[in-house]
Amino acid sequence: MKKIWIALFFTLCFSSIVIAQSSEFGIKFTGFVKTDVMFDSRQTVTAREGHFLLYPAGEDLDVNGEDANAQPNLNMLAIQTRLKGAITGPDAFGAKTSGLIEAAFFGHSNADVNGFRLRHAFLTLAWEKNTLLVGQFWHPMFVTGCFPGTVSFNTGVPFQPFSRNPQVRLTHTTGAISLLAAAVSQRDFTSSGPDGAGSQYLRNAAVPNLHGQLLISADKVLLGAGVDWKMLKPRLKTPLNYVSDETVSGVSVMGFAKFKLPKAEWKIYGVYGQNLTDMVMLSGYAVNSIDAATAQESYIPTDVMSVWTDFSTGTTIAYGCFAAYTQNQGAGENIGSFWGRGSNIDNIYRISPRIMWNSGKTRFAAEVEYTAAAYGTADKQGKVQDAEYVNNLRLLLAAYYFF
Repeated sequence: MKKIWIALFFTLCFSSIVIAQSSEFGIKFTGFVKTDVMFDSRQTVTAREGHFLLYPAGEDLDVNGEDANAQPNLNMLAIQTRLKGAITGPDAFGAKTSGLIEAAFFGHSNADVNGFRLRHAFLTLAWEKNTLLVGQFWHPMFVTGCFPGTVSFNTGVPFQPFSRNPQVRLTHTTGAISLLAAAVSQRDFTSSGPDGAGSQYLRNAAVPNLHGQLLISADKVLLGAGVDWKMLKPRLKTPLNYVSDETVSGVSVMGFAKFKLPKAEWKIYGVYGQNLTDMVMLSGYAVNSIDAATAQESYIPTDVMSVWTDFSTGTTIAYGCFAAYTQNQGAGENIGSFWGRGSNIDNIYRISPRIMWNSGKTRFAAEVEYTAAAYGTADKQGKVQDAEYVNNLRLLLAAYYFF
């Protein structure tokens, strides 16, 4: 079935090229071939056979008290290779129209590595001051004008919100100021819950993830702030077979800035959020109380704070450095069963310098990524106590060919 979809995709692509020669429609293909070589000094928490790195794995002591995870790992993959088709067409509803389809070979899980998967697919209608985007694109918390320039495909995870979502997004621009409002669902990046990770918790709440954002864009400065709200329904019925109407909501606030300096660029980003598992960050939600008669659960989100900065300079030979810190803030109240990420991690920090050598359509890049995670034991309110650091040093080499 997968081969049929790939064949259909390329058939449509080449058909569009032919159509573009004699109509108002057109499609332009771009993308890149990329190969990554990765060495880790210890075992890590990752996706796709170690390619998408989050943080070092905690200790796993054997009968002699030796850490089984304190062993290195090496891999080489080309699954980030990507194809994008930018589509143009005639005006509609008084607006300029465009579309985009982007896919890669990253797969949806370790079992699907090399699988051809959808990244982006959306249409846009652009009027003089308003732009409507409908389809799958980056979640608004991933700001396309201000994100880390790392060589690693993790793009700053788990410090940087990272998710692509089906959505309806409206942006109103007046001069240098833009106001963004979006209603978002989940597909590939989902929340956790009693039945594992999935989009059903947001779908069953019957209300989309809502986001609002303000951006100020000048010649050499981008400033912005946003607020995000999400509600989940963890269960449809209790373990004692009573209908459950309990939900859990989370609010997140964010701020960011990008400065174009003489021959350099500096970015900063900060977020304080609740239940951001679907953003590939620490936090989640937990049981706050249980009714003895019906087993009805009430829930409370756990909080996370995260900040990062990224500096880059150069063109043919480009240098950069990413630095970040995130901390588990707990729930502020007594909690029980927890669904999310990193409940036994107090904080994580990272520093990763990089160098890129560009020549024509070819790039070679190298990055050293040092990540330390403080593991401990969560108390009754989800705050981690007696934490001790474990660290990982990743050496990453990458080769790109852009087209």
